[in-house]
Amino acid sequence: MIFREVEDRDLILQARRGSVESYNLLVSRWEKRIFNYLLRLTAHREDALDLSQDVFLKAYQNLSKLDDIARFGPWLFRIAHNEAYSLLRKNRPDREELDGDPVPQDPNPRLFPIELSLAVESALKQLSADQREAVVLKIYQGFKFEEMAEILGCPVSTVKSRLYTAMDNLKATLAPVAVRRDS
Repeated sequence: MIFREVEDRDLILQARRGSVESYNLLVSRWEKRIFNYLLRLTAHREDALDLSQDVFLKAYQNLSKLDDIARFGPWLFRIAHNEAYSLLRKNRPDREELDGDPVPQDPNPRLFPIELSLAVESALKQLSADQREAVVLKIYQGFKFEEMAEILGCPVSTVKSRLYTAMDNLKATLAPVAVRRDS
């Protein structure tokens, strides 16, 4: 991981000097993680694709403003967070609420991995947007609490509270799924 950070650091420095090729390499390294993060926040593939492009464009335009290039990842996710919430704040009558659908009852008592994955996705949709984002950043993206606080723009204690509450809610929602799977 340290070697990768050094490589990213070099690419950032080259991109700051105008190397579009270096920036394109950075984009290729980060685009999948950013897209997946945005997809989990917006729940719409097209929105996530559009937002991903916006994120990388804004990052390129503001690369010179990045004070600590070792913090490129959290900075990029902060831009993604801001872009997603700008979109979500807009009144979008053609979109469903993010609070999601209830967990569908599975008539089959034995779950396969894909069904379990769908149950987890459905359970995530039942969380508040703040809780869901905390889970995505910690569990799916692997950020530390301090980095999450930087991305979300809130204290570490708030991040921890959101995550632990979300995990309790997920356990309660998914417990019946686990019981069905074990039977």
